[in-house]
Amino acid sequence: MVTKGLPLGIDFSGGTAIVVEFSQPGVTEARVRDAIAPLPGEEVVQRYGPASDRRMLVRVPLDGGVGSGAGLEAAATQVTHALQGAGLPEFRVVSRELVSAAIGADLRRRGLYATAASIAAITAYIAIRFRPSFAIGAMAATFHDIGVTLACLSLAGYDLTLNVTAALLTIIGYSVNDTIVIFDRVRENARTMPEMPLTTVVNASVNQTLSRTIVTAGMTLVSVVAVYLFGGETLRGFAFTMLIGIVCGTYSTVFIASAIATRLARRVRRRLPVGSAAQSSGPRKEGA
Repeated sequence: MVTKGLPLGIDFSGGTAIVVEFSQPGVTEARVRDAIAPLPGEEVVQRYGPASDRRMLVRVPLDGGVGSGAGLEAAATQVTHALQGAGLPEFRVVSRELVSAAIGADLRRRGLYATAASIAAITAYIAIRFRPSFAIGAMAATFHDIGVTLACLSLAGYDLTLNVTAALLTIIGYSVNDTIVIFDRVRENARTMPEMPLTTVVNASVNQTLSRTIVTAGMTLVSVVAVYLFGGETLRGFAFTMLIGIVCGTYSTVFIASAIATRLARRVRRRLPVGSAAQSSGPRKEGA
């Protein structure tokens, strides 16, 4: 993430994306890239789907901040003419995507607001439903999942698009759902084992829900793998994000959220006054 960053897709950055299908096989990305090299800006050329489809995706950024419809249409026309004049085999335009700068900025802002709002609402719910220390543990695991997923997206060369943003929001809910299952079992075991330390209660709760966590993650992973393999190029970024997020969300729930929540709860307990600590060891501890 530090060295390469995460490139923004057309949805957020604005520009023109054209998918062309050639009539003959053997057209490489280098030939297409050389054909559109005279055009202004840094164009991106990549194969779209398997090689047997003979499709190429050409993305042209906004030229000089021009975000009007006429400018976007002109960029698409320039790409088409450049490919036609480069001696490449005949082709047809399969799809075009034109996004202005204003729309891209608005979508980017809305995506950030949606992510921040979901995290804030989930944090408030866990803090009220369980304990504030549990909410911090759950959010630490969630931020870990988002960070690792974005890093893998950057490493694999995927852009941040609306589909990827939807997958990130799904990962947030998926990860927190597993975490809440464990926390709910912790609360139940704390009532039945009031004399046990919190670390023992959390450890028992994690072991009791471990099979459920693995089975749920495994079945979800099978479904996402099917989408990744057979869903087409449009859903490839979404499915890849879900694959990484499910794996991260599963182990972060067990090894990060529970551990941080336990450590923070123990530190808060040590800071309580003597009278409060004595009261918390009585019957009222079961309702905590």
